[in-house]
Amino acid sequence: MLEVLVRHEVDFILIGGLAANSYGSPFPTYDLDIVPRADTANLGRLSNALRELDARIRAEGVEDGVSFDHDAASLAAVGVWNLMTPFGMLDISFVPSGTTGYPDLAQDAVPTPAYGVVVSIASLGDIVRSKQAANRPKDQRVLPVLREILDRRLDDN
Repeated sequence: MLEVLVRHEVDFILIGGLAANSYGSPFPTYDLDIVPRADTANLGRLSNALRELDARIRAEGVEDGVSFDHDAASLAAVGVWNLMTPFGMLDISFVPSGTTGYPDLAQDAVPTPAYGVVVSIASLGDIVRSKQAANRPKDQRVLPVLREILDRRLDDN
């Protein structure tokens, strides 16, 4: 999924569990979480990438998901997209909890090689901030470890 997004020149920040894994989080993740830049041109590129990925809306009881037609405007009209692809689950959030979205996260994002491409990954501090604000049980389970990793990184600087 990352390769397709990068090839389509989609500007996005990687967040969530996979981003946390890049900082040493030991917790498994089962989806790819991104925050795209929300301008029309970028969302048009994202729409093209989603078509190539055969992205479908995840829906309870619908094994293969629900197909949907999309473009830049329709993607922008929804704050969060929970999608599935033949390659795995993809969650798109324009304003993750505890943030103001792409411009906020881009300030401290780190370009990082991942799975054969270079992607912008949210800073560990921003990941912690977002998970803390979301306050979901799954986030509360990982926060102590993420805070410990963050504290070690701060002590090393």
